[in-house]
Amino acid sequence: MQQEQISENLKKIETWKRIILMLIYAVIDSMVRLLLWLVILLQVGSVLLTGNTNPNILDFGRNLATYHYHILLFLTFSTEQLPFPFSDWNLIRDLELPSKE
Repeated sequence: MQQEQISENLKKIETWKRIILMLIYAVIDSMVRLLLWLVILLQVGSVLLTGNTNPNILDFGRNLATYHYHILLFLTFSTEQLPFPFSDWNLIRDLELPSKE
C-alpha cells in the first residue's frame, strides 16, 4: 500500500511543477542575496561618507529583503503564493514585516 502511495505521488504533475519552480527560485534567490550584499556595502559606504543612511537604498533594501523572505516562504512550503515574477511585485507588501521605528 505504501509503495502505491509513493508511486502516485511521483506521478503528480503539480509536484513536479513546484519542484521546477523551486529550482528557478533557488537561482533567483542566489542573485537576490548578492544584491542584498551590494545594498549592505552601499549603505555602509553611505554611513561612512555622509553619516546617514541613504533613504533610496534603504527602501530598495527593505523591498529586496521582503522579496527574499517571500522566496524563502515558498521554498519551505510555507506558502503556495508564487513570488515575483509570477505574481505582482506589490504582493510582498502584504507579508508581515516588523514596523518601521
